[in-house]
Amino acid sequence: MNRLLLALTLLCALAAGPARAEIEPGDLTLTVTPERNGNADPFAREMVLLRIHGVYKQQILLEEVVQPTLANFSWTQLGRDIWSRTKLPDGQSAIAFDRVIAIFPHHAGDFTLDPFVHRLTLSDAGVRKVVDVRSAPISLPVATWKGAGGPDAKEPWWLPARDVSITDSWSPDPETLKVGESARRIVTVEAQGMVAEGLPPRPVMRTRGILTFAGPVNRETIITPQGPVARATYQWDVKPAIDEIIPLNAITISWFDTVSRTMREAEIPARQIGGGLPDREGEAPRAAFASPYAIAAAGLAAFGLGLALLGYGVGGGARLRLGAPSRRALRRAAAAGDATAFRSALGQGLQAEPGLAPIWQGQPETATALAALDRAVYAPGGSPAPDLRRLAARLSRPVRQRGGAPESDPLKPLDGVPAPP
Repeated sequence: MNRLLLALTLLCALAAGPARAEIEPGDLTLTVTPERNGNADPFAREMVLLRIHGVYKQQILLEEVVQPTLANFSWTQLGRDIWSRTKLPDGQSAIAFDRVIAIFPHHAGDFTLDPFVHRLTLSDAGVRKVVDVRSAPISLPVATWKGAGGPDAKEPWWLPARDVSITDSWSPDPETLKVGESARRIVTVEAQGMVAEGLPPRPVMRTRGILTFAGPVNRETIITPQGPVARATYQWDVKPAIDEIIPLNAITISWFDTVSRTMREAEIPARQIGGGLPDREGEAPRAAFASPYAIAAAGLAAFGLGLALLGYGVGGGARLRLGAPSRRALRRAAAAGDATAFRSALGQGLQAEPGLAPIWQGQPETATALAALDRAVYAPGGSPAPDLRRLAARLSRPVRQRGGAPESDPLKPLDGVPAPP
C-alpha cells in the first residue's frame, strides 16, 4: 500500500511535465556525502551523518534503497525519507530524494563504505524498467584516540557531541528539608549531534547522611534540521537522614567537543541539603564548607528569615513552587518576549512539579493568562500573548496545596542507605 501511494504521488508530481522518451546519462544520480564533525576524521563511537541525495528526471513508479552492510559501524535512520520537486540548473524539473543516516564506527581504522543502491522502477517510453542507481564508494578513516580516557576507556563515559547542557531542578528547594522530608531532583542532559542511546547512565548521587531513591530514566532523540538532539532525564527522591547541613557535591560529566575537537566538562551543580536557606537563585554553588558551626548558625538564621518571608509553616497543605532553573527560564523568555520559549520552560517546570497545574487552574486570573499563552503558541495564525513578565512573576510564587497530602510516588532504591559517619 505504501509503495502504491508513493507511485501515485510521484506520478502526480511529474504529470505536468512531458514524459521522457528514454533514459539518458545524468537523468538518474545518487550521491552519499559524509558530514564529518569539524571536518576531521571521527573517533570511535562518534556520530557521522550520511546525507543521501538522489535527483531523478524520469517518472518513478516504485523505489527501494538497498543499503550496504556497513560492517564495523552501527547506524540509525534519522527521520523519514523526503521527496520533493526541484529545478535543475538548465531549468528542467526533477524529483529529489533525501535520506539522512547516522553511523557510529565501532573502532579505529581505515574503512570504505560500499555504494548505496537506489532501485527504481521507471516508466521508460511507456515500458516499466528496473534500474539500479549507485552512489560512489566512500573512504572513511576513523582516528585513534591518544591520551587518557577516550572511546575505549571504561571511565569516564565517552560522550562526543557538538554541545552539552544540563538543567537541574529540585522540588522543594533542598535547603528547606528537615529529617524525614523528601525532595525530588530532576536532572536533564541534552547533547547536540548525537542520539539518546549515547548519553551516559544515571549518575550516582551518594553522600553521607542522605537516602536516595532512583526514579526512571527517560531518553529521547529529537530530530532537527541541524541534526539530532539527545535528551536524557534522570530523577531521584532525596531524603536527609541526619539533622545536619549536608553538602551535596557537584557531579562532573566529561564530554568531547566534536567541533573544537577538545575535551570539555559539564556540571550538575553542588547543592546544600538542610539549613533553611529561602532561595539560592543567582548564587554560585558552594564548593567547600568552612566551619560547620558557623554554617549551622548561618543556616538557622537564614531558615528563620525564610519562614518570615515565605510564610512557611502558616496554614495547612504542602508548599509547592517551580524549581529555580524553571523560574529563571521563565524570566528570560518573558524578557525576550518569546511566548514559545516561555511555554516550553513552563512545561519542563511542570514535569518536576505537576501538582502546580490544578492549583493554577483554580486561580481565575492565572488560568485566564495560561489559556491566552496556549492560544498564542498553538492557535492557527497565532493570538496575542499575555503579559509574560507579570505571568512569570505570578507563576514563580510559592503556593500551598490544600486538602490531603499528595499521592506518593514510590521509587525503587538505587543508592541505598546513608553512608556511616
